[in-house]
Amino acid sequence: MAISQQSIIINLDAHQTLHLRRISDDNQQGPVVFFMHGAVENGKIFYTHSNKGLAPFLAEHGYRCYVADLRGRGDSKPIISSDAKYGQTEAILEDIPAFIKQIELIEGKKPDYWVAHSWGGVLMNSAFARFPEYINDVKACVYFGSKRSLFNNHPQKLLQANLIWYFMAPLLAKKHGYLNAKGYKWGSDNETQKSHYQSMQWAKKKPWIDSDDNFDYAKALNNLHLPPTLHIAAVKDKALAQPIDIQKFMDESGPGIQQMRIYGRKHGHNFDYDHINMLTHPSARDDQFKDLLNWFKARPINSHQVTLKAVFCNAPT
Repeated sequence: MAISQQSIIINLDAHQTLHLRRISDDNQQGPVVFFMHGAVENGKIFYTHSNKGLAPFLAEHGYRCYVADLRGRGDSKPIISSDAKYGQTEAILEDIPAFIKQIELIEGKKPDYWVAHSWGGVLMNSAFARFPEYINDVKACVYFGSKRSLFNNHPQKLLQANLIWYFMAPLLAKKHGYLNAKGYKWGSDNETQKSHYQSMQWAKKKPWIDSDDNFDYAKALNNLHLPPTLHIAAVKDKALAQPIDIQKFMDESGPGIQQMRIYGRKHGHNFDYDHINMLTHPSARDDQFKDLLNWFKARPINSHQVTLKAVFCNAPT
């Protein structure tokens, strides 16, 4: 089985492009999966160019995978600088719809399954709240270490959230005009000053309300049944997504089907995973990746939905 990768460039406006990585076995016409990374990250949390990671794993099983880079991150251009004034509101209202539209142009349908890491799950559920018409197209979701507000009081949380994210990061973002998280080795990518501010406010146990237009996400989701969602927690994820944090996120994400599973040796798994290696450790293939596959297989798409409609927007890279 030959897994191929192509970069797809979306012209968001005259000055900004978005990047999608399509990963698939081109001999397969299986379901379509949309991937969203979290804060201070980019799409490479889901894949490597040598076909390691979750997206290539799913491609091996016949899925057509589309991994997004939010604007300014990964291979979306230009990279984040002091000139970047956008934040998570734009990610929810503009970036995600642009990704979905491009996937539909290529595949002839919207994605069948959505997958997120960390803050990407918050952005995805926020998109469902803003665009409830997406819900009927999505058969299931899987979120790795996704939480909105932090409720745990572990010492690592006090360091990574209270000291770094709430205190040092705002000062540095103000000083430089953006958060150079990659430079400070706090993550794989940077954040705009606005995106950091908005995510920081939600992480502080404040209401799930948009600071731009006061849209109440929690109120909207209270009346919606989101796609069945599997939440994956890791035993060594002490700071960023403990089960209490994930459960609170589940509680405010509406009345739909949601399930949380915790991954580590004491739960019968091969490794004690943390917030990052829950997606990058080789053992994940036999633990959470396998369970994700079963979660999807339990919620199949209709056979008539798997036709390829359009060609790629640019040459393979």
